[in-house]
Formats: sequence, C-alpha cells, structure tokens
Amino acid sequence: MTEKDYYEPVRNAFEKLFSVKGQTYLEITAEKPFSNKIKEKIPDHRGIVFSFLKDVRPDITGFFKRTYSDEFIIIEIKNEPLKIEHIYQAKRYAELLDTRFAFLVSTEEIPNEIKKLTKAVSFMLSLPYYKKLILCQFDEKRNEIADWYEENPFEKESNWK
Repeated sequence: MTEKDYYEPVRNAFEKLFSVKGQTYLEITAEKPFSNKIKEKIPDHRGIVFSFLKDVRPDITGFFKRTYSDEFIIIEIKNEPLKIEHIYQAKRYAELLDTRFAFLVSTEEIPNEIKKLTKAVSFMLSLPYYKKLILCQFDEKRNEIADWYEENPFEKESNWK
C-alpha cells in the first residue's frame, strides 16, 4: 500500500478518537488546498501561513471545537519507519498552524533510535506553549492507533479542559 492509501483509514481512526472528546472536523489536505472551513479558522493576522503551505501541506488537517476557541489538528502519515526528517516536517506544519494537536503517524513500529534521540534532545517533540508532537503507529489490520509516544493524549484528561 502507498502512503496515500492510509489517509482515509487514519483520518477515520482519529475522528473516532476525537469524537469521544467533542466536535471535530478533519479533512485530507495532502493533495488539495485547504477548504474554506479550515481557512476560516486561521486568524486574519496569521493568514500569511497559507503562502508557506500552498505547495506542501499536512496529510490531514482539521480542528477540535472548544468552548471558547477551536484548536488546530495536523496529522502527518508515513508508510515507513519514522526518521528525524519526518519529525521536523510535522513540527513545521504544527508550528505554522499553531496546532494544539500534532501527530506523526507511521505504519511501522516507532524506532527505538527515535525514542532515544527524543530523550537525548529533550526539545525534539516540543512545540510552542508546552504543546507536543505525538508519534503514533497505525495498525492497518485493526484500523486504529496501536502505539503512542510519548503518551496517548486521549487518556490525559488535562488535554481536554
């Protein structure tokens, strides 16, 4: 299977996870421009980010509705073991869109070398304002996330207040 073949199953898996926490909207943005529904969530003063996301975008982009604001979500998918380049690609998207939830998903097991590197370089998975990039393994047989690193954000109640 190609990376593209995983867009819909991964989106469905995350929609299921987020639906338990509240209203969520996710769209596949890898090969098409952001929809107006996504664009309207970007504050006017941050509209410049679209200039930098015109030709390259996260595989999946969306938002989670909170009481007083909407929080961006990005999901980047890789059909291979995760590499340092993948982490920085996902971080770029997360920082440009100021996401609350950023996920780098692989169809392969998360390499121990990547886990060790993120411990040695403590800021590697960090995003502004104490946010984190979460690494995930997608299980294609069960169509769900099988592993999380450093933690499953859906089990941490403080993420949803």
